[in-house]
Amino acid sequence: MDESLHTINDVMTAAVSLQNVYKFYNNVPVVKDLSLTIETGEIFGLLGPNGAGKSTTTRMLTTLTKPSQGQIQVANYDVVRHSQQVKQRIGVVLQQTSVDGELSVWENLELHGRLHHIPNPQRQQQIEQWLAYVELLDRRHDRVKTLSGGMKRRLQITRALLHQPDILFLDEPTVGLDPQTRRRIWEIILDLNREGMTILLTTHYMEEVEYLCKRIGIIDAGKLIELGTLPQLRQKYGEGLVMKQAEDRWEYQFFPTLEQANAYIDQQPIKTGMMGRPANLEDIFVELTGRNLD
Repeated sequence: MDESLHTINDVMTAAVSLQNVYKFYNNVPVVKDLSLTIETGEIFGLLGPNGAGKSTTTRMLTTLTKPSQGQIQVANYDVVRHSQQVKQRIGVVLQQTSVDGELSVWENLELHGRLHHIPNPQRQQQIEQWLAYVELLDRRHDRVKTLSGGMKRRLQITRALLHQPDILFLDEPTVGLDPQTRRRIWEIILDLNREGMTILLTTHYMEEVEYLCKRIGIIDAGKLIELGTLPQLRQKYGEGLVMKQAEDRWEYQFFPTLEQANAYIDQQPIKTGMMGRPANLEDIFVELTGRNLD
């Protein structure tokens, strides 16, 4: 197959495509030459330290801000020229609580449904079905400000799904939630994906990415610095890790396998303060960016 034809075909079948995208604020690039494709039906994790350009990238993908250069397509529509069509095909759950606390659970969804021109009785049926699915049906008449943080997050997800989008953008969907609630939201995300929904996830929780995401993109200083599945990244950087205590900090050294990491420790005359273990995503992230997410 002709290579250019293959590339065009990839863009046409991708859920999300960014090609040589830049975003400048006051002539300072916060996103630099970003090219990335998210496949239809995958859960894609976007990681990066604070200030890396994750939020700006998400804002461009969801039509909230325009790219300065380059091309972005979402659901086969250009985000600048066809922003209305893009909005109809995406659902967005922002990190900040964006539901109206003074309205009831049902009223929030009713307003959203009307804004998307979902006709009755279909609108009422969908609201009831989704509230039952996220276990909020018994709270439908309660004011949102009386809900717990986890309930508000589930309501935000429900609202994002009400107009039946093809692609769901989740920005830190479980931040600040207790472990049980986080797990429930993970189950919801996986269920939606099994039904065919494409999901882009930004998060600070490494275990969330490891549990949910097929592929992972790491951006730093506005640039994509790594891309792949977790097994691919572990194979590239090393499956085994040796931790060595050096005064008040730990030094990390990667090895191709855990066996080689342990063999290295066995060869050392002084083993005090040394430990071998399997490498995880956080180890790779710190190796690449030189700092933790926080």
